[in-house]
Amino acid sequence: MSKERDYYFEQYQDRKMKKWAGFYLSEHTAIIAKEKKKRPPEQKEQMSWEEIDTILAKAYQEQYSVAIQKEELDSEGNYSEDIIGCIQGHDELGIYIADQKVGYDEIRHVQLN
Repeated sequence: MSKERDYYFEQYQDRKMKKWAGFYLSEHTAIIAKEKKKRPPEQKEQMSWEEIDTILAKAYQEQYSVAIQKEELDSEGNYSEDIIGCIQGHDELGIYIADQKVGYDEIRHVQLN
């Protein structure tokens, strides 16, 4: 048995740091995700009403998901998280998305998801 064992260790090639890469990567991505949640959402560019209207019309007609940044700021001066989802309906004052109503005048930025 000793000869077999010696042969195994003569042929074995240690992968050194490669074997730890998966562990490091998963921990690293978990830390990045945690830190990303702490950061407030970035301010996106103010779009013109024509740009907003064009994107909303396309999203509604073709049932695309959109991400909407509202104009409002929280008590610390940060923008809230984007409202993401498909447009469920609309009226003359705003759109219905993600089970809430967003007024047309509240929309700062919209993009297709």
